[in-house]
Parts: sequence; structure tokens; C-alpha cells
Amino acid sequence: MAGDEKKARNMEQTPTWAVAVVCFALVVVSIFIEHIIHLVEKWLKKRHKRALHEALEKIKAELMLLGFISLLLTVLQDPIAKICVPQSVGDSWHPCKKKGYGSKGTAKSGKDSDAMDQTNGRKLLWGPLSNDGGDARRILAAAYTDGCPQGKVAFVSTYAIHQLHIFIFVLAVVHVLYCIITLFLGRAKMRKWKVWEQETKTVEYQFSHDPERFRFARETSFGRRHLNFWSRSPVLIWIVCFFRQFVRSVPKVDYLTLRHGFIMAHLAPQSSTKFDFQKYIKRSLEEDFKVVVGISPILWFFAVLFLMSNAHGGYAYLWLPFIPLIIILLVGTKLQVIITRMGLQIQDRGDVVKGVPVVQPADKHFWFHRPRLVLFLINFILFQNAFQLAFFAWTWYTFGLRSCFHEHLEDVIIRISMGVLIQILCSYVTLPLYALVTQMGSKMKPTIFNETVGTALRKWHHTARKHVKANHNRSRTVTPMSPRTPRTPTHGFSPVHLLCNHRSEVDS
Repeated sequence: MAGDEKKARNMEQTPTWAVAVVCFALVVVSIFIEHIIHLVEKWLKKRHKRALHEALEKIKAELMLLGFISLLLTVLQDPIAKICVPQSVGDSWHPCKKKGYGSKGTAKSGKDSDAMDQTNGRKLLWGPLSNDGGDARRILAAAYTDGCPQGKVAFVSTYAIHQLHIFIFVLAVVHVLYCIITLFLGRAKMRKWKVWEQETKTVEYQFSHDPERFRFARETSFGRRHLNFWSRSPVLIWIVCFFRQFVRSVPKVDYLTLRHGFIMAHLAPQSSTKFDFQKYIKRSLEEDFKVVVGISPILWFFAVLFLMSNAHGGYAYLWLPFIPLIIILLVGTKLQVIITRMGLQIQDRGDVVKGVPVVQPADKHFWFHRPRLVLFLINFILFQNAFQLAFFAWTWYTFGLRSCFHEHLEDVIIRISMGVLIQILCSYVTLPLYALVTQMGSKMKPTIFNETVGTALRKWHHTARKHVKANHNRSRTVTPMSPRTPRTPTHGFSPVHLLCNHRSEVDS
């Protein structure tokens, strides 16, 4: 085997044209990807999609982190492979069941099993050896043998490290693509909200929502949907809301009522016909997307736990894919419960309401009074489901569809079906609910202003501070008896002057 190892060509024995071709291909692919990203950045800037541009920057940061991880694994793979552990430790927690070997060193399970080199007792990685091309396979396998003393094995082989950083790259790419698909499908579902928003500016809407009309809370459209016998039962409310999320999860009456409650809580009442609540939700969702698309350290920690859970005998395929399904159903139910409980608060304030029922946004409706916790759970759901799909795709490509990672047909069926089901639930059920209900917190998000208005306000604030500071210094130098109260900024520094072209946006 030692003689065969020397037959593997290194850089000294490789033609320079071959090395140049590989490097040229890598450079061309890298430049092409960078050019595509640059075009996307220009398009986002042209469309004034600041939040999506920041999300793209986060994706680039994640790719850079992956490149650094890949570099570390490449540089440290030889030192890691030289770490030897006892045979008993190396034989524990395997992802596949150990198979017996025949007298000629081939696995009894068939051609896809690993082979054993009887000359030194070390495991080969490319399956059983045959007479055709056996020497070539031995040379390739020898490149990844460990060289540990008798009774010990490598902690992680060089080839396993190579496969690991490929899986990490696949995981990150699948997670990013999965989040992008979820966002676009969710926004497609929310497109009809634009029609509802336009309806609020019509005369018919103003007449049907007469602010001087008195009605019983139960007789309003919102009351008939949420004020029922089950609304005050701690058990029945969760059961009804669980099934309600699958049928008209965000109906028109809920959207308009929550919109009215948001405006009454955070804006002037007369801005009801001028404020575009649908655009505000759209911008807020884009802001949240740059959080969801990232992979935080805690998510990487969960990825390590998921890898450990795939040991043989743990039956991870029977429970691991169902974790994101349970969480996403729980989140959807909770969001429906929040809407119903806000309706109960309307009735608690009085059986008769004047005009449109007014819900009161508050953080107390959410778990631990933290609306952002829902965003973290959605981030975890998308990552965990992306992990399942990435792991399945990676094992299929590397080891084949019916490898030891997928010994049972139900494993393949469960992973694929759960991936598709969670994608549909998250895109068409949970994401629209989240986008609407999380606006019912105690605080209003800064995305109330678009990018142009926000830039103008920041510029005015910076200029006003300089102007006030200059006036303060001038008042100290001119006369000690002059008042030191800073004056109002003059024309040219007023936010009204800067924002006059955006009056429709900031009238509220």
C-alpha cells in the first residue's frame, strides 16, 4: 500500500496547463457570481429596497463565513486526521449500522458497502475492490487512510472532513434559497391586501364604516368571527384557532380591523384614508427578512445537534422532521389566538361600540411580551427544514438514494413530504399571519417612513444639531446676558421643508 500511495501525483508531477485550467475555471465562476450579485444590488438600489439590499449584504457575509470555514477545514484537515482515538470510541454513534465482512475483505451487504484492506486492517472508502481498476481504487482510498497505531482509529478522517465542509456549504445555500422562496410565496399570498388597502380610500368604505354608528360588538363583522361561546374557554380557543389558520387565515375583516387599530394607536385618526398599511407591512417584512436569512450562532449550534441526532438507532427520521411542523402550527395558532383575544378586549370595554371596533395593540399578547420571539421561531423553522432538505440532498448525491442514511423508504417519504408541507404552511399561512399580527405590538417600527423620507429626517436631524450648537456657541461669545435657549432652525433646515414632496407619506 505504501508503494501505491507514492503513485498519487502531487503538484510537482501535475502538468502546469492542468493547474492553470482549474484555476481559470474557478476564477471565471467566481467573477460571474460576483457580477450577478452586483446586478442584483443595482436593481435593489434602483427600486429603493434598502432592507432587501441589507439582506443581500448578509447573504454575502454568510458566504464569506462559509469560505473561511472551508479554508480552515482544508488547512487543518491533516492535523485533525492525525488525532487518534480508541477503537471503542470510534465505533460509537455511527450513522449507519456496522456490517460484517467476508474473508476476502468485501462487505457482505453488497457492492455499495465499504471494503476492508486485509493487509493493514484499515477501512477503504470506495466500496469493494474488483479486478478491474483495483489498483486505482486502492491508490484513491490510500489517500484517506489514517495511519493510527493498532487498536486506534482517526478521530475524523481527511475524506470525512472534505465531505463535511461540502455539507456545510450545501446547508447554507439551501437555507438562503429556502428563505427567498418563502418570502416571495408569502408576498404573493399577501398581494390581495393591496386591493383591500385601496378599498379603504373609497366613499363606499367610509359610508359602511361610519364613525358615528352605534352597534353591539357581537353584531360587527369582526365580532361575529371572534366573539363566540368558545372565545373565553382557554382550551376551546386554542382548538378553534388551530383549525382556523388553515381556512382563510387572514380574512378581509381581520385585516381592516387590525389596520384601524394600528392607526388609532400610533397615528392620527384622520390619516385612515391616507396611510398605506399594506406598504408598511411590506417594508416591515423586508426588514425582518434580513434577520431570517442570516444564520446566527445559535442556529449553527442546533445544526451540530441535528448532526449528532442522525446516529443509527435514534430513528431521527421519525421525529426530527416533525419538530418544525409542530412549531409552525403552534406559532400559527398563537397568532390566531392573539386576534381573538384582542376582540375579547373590545367586548370587555363595553357591549356597544361606536364606529369601527378598535383593537388595542400591546406586547402583552405575545409570548413573554416579546413579538420578536415569533420572528426567531420562524427563523428556526426555516433553518431546521432547510437542514432536513440539505441533508437529504447531500446524502443522495454523495451516497445514493438508498444508502444507509435512508435505509427505510418511509425515511425518504417523510423528509420530502415534510419539507414541502412546511414550505406551504410557512409561505401561505404563517408568514402572512406574522406580517399582520406582529404589527400589534406596543411599539411602531421605524419602517413607517420609506427610505427617502428616512434619509431626509436623518439629514435634517444632523443639520439641526449643528445649527443649534453653532447658535449656542455664538450666544456665549456675543454677550453673556443673551438667552441661551436654542432657536428653531430657519427655513432650509425644517423637516417640513425637506419633506414637502412626501406629504402624502408623512401626513399622519
